[in-house]
Parts: sequence; structure tokens; C-alpha cells
Amino acid sequence: MRDPWLRDDAVTADLRQFIEALLLAIAALLPIVNPLGSAPVYLAKTNDLDAGQHADLARRVAINSFLLLLASLLIGAYVLDFFGLSVPVVQVAGGIIVCSMAWTLLNQPAQPPASVRDAQHALSRTDLGTRAFYPLTMPLTVGPGSISVAITLGANHTEGMRSLIFYSLAHTLGIVLVSIAVFVCYRYAQAILRRFGPTGTAVLVRMSAFILLCIGVQIVWNGASALLRSLHAG
Repeated sequence: MRDPWLRDDAVTADLRQFIEALLLAIAALLPIVNPLGSAPVYLAKTNDLDAGQHADLARRVAINSFLLLLASLLIGAYVLDFFGLSVPVVQVAGGIIVCSMAWTLLNQPAQPPASVRDAQHALSRTDLGTRAFYPLTMPLTVGPGSISVAITLGANHTEGMRSLIFYSLAHTLGIVLVSIAVFVCYRYAQAILRRFGPTGTAVLVRMSAFILLCIGVQIVWNGASALLRSLHAG
């Protein structure tokens, strides 16, 4: 008969590893996804929506973020291999998109045009769904950086089905918590930014757009550097 103390020690070790894997996923993804830092940009891209549409859109972005990160975690590496793509190539392409979006935000007017401010918009569910995925989910919320991290997390486990299931569950729970953070920050972005006032919000949006531009440049540089290293190594 197996010693119950050994069984308890094994359960404790498994629980500790699960918590460590969960915290690793959160610590790796949350700073890159950075929903609080992206909230001003999100709000600037959705200033034509009413409160109900904001709530619906925040929910859609959170769900899209969860599905995109989960797909990257579970099958991202296999998809890239199937198309013969590498993570650095994804970083370069995604970084360029991030830079383009950030540059647009830096140069947009501080206030939306009068026709946009005064009109009553009746966006269909299809319109909201399209905007929720691009550009609000990808690349604003889940960009090439977070996708590459999720792919790395999915490949970072020891061999064996038990290890695959164990770490996949922990990382999936981490993605759930990150997606909840996305929903909360985007859903209440107006309330959060209202405390800054119009001038403070405009400054925060510009600063966030500039930081987003820098992040895009950094992503492109990381991908290009990896491609150059592989070229020299070959």
C-alpha cells in the first residue's frame, strides 16, 4: 500500500507547480497585453459609441483576446510550422501594423469631428464584431509580442501527455485572468479617464500612442534582429 504521506507530498508538489505555471503565464502576458495602458488608445478608437455599445465591445474584445491567446498557446507553433513561418517574421509584420496604428493616433485631432460627435450611430452587431477584432483585439490588445509569448508558453513544457495537460490548464487559467483584466479596463475606460479631465485624457492618449509606437518599433527590431542572426548563422 502506498504511503499516504508520499501521496500528499505529490499532490502538494503538483499544486505548487500548477500555481507557478499560472503565475508565469500571468507575469509573462499581462505586462505585454497591458490593458490599462491600452485603455486610452481603445477609448480614442471608440469615441463614437454609446455606453451600451462600449460594454458590448469590451466584452467582445475580451473574448477575442482569450480565443486568440489560447489558440496561440495550443496550436500557434504548429500553424507557423505549417506555413513555414517563424516567430521573427510575425514580429516584423505585426510590429509594422502596430506602428501604423500608433502613428495614426498621434496625428488624429484631439476631438472627433462634429459630424461624429453629434450623430446617433446605430452600429450593427457585424460592425461591432469587425471593429472588436481589428484593430481593437489585434494588434492593439493582443499583438505579435503577446502572441509570441503565448506560443513560447505552449512549447515550454516537458514531454508527456500529463505534462501537456497540466501546463495547458494552468496557462489557460492565466489567459482567462488576463482577459478579465482586459474587459474591466476597457469596460470602465471612460470612468477611469474621466478623472484625468479632457486635457489630461488628451495628453494620456498622445503618450500612450507614442509608447505604442515605440513598442511597435521594438517588436520590429526584435524580429529583424532574430532574422539577421539566423542569416549570419546560416
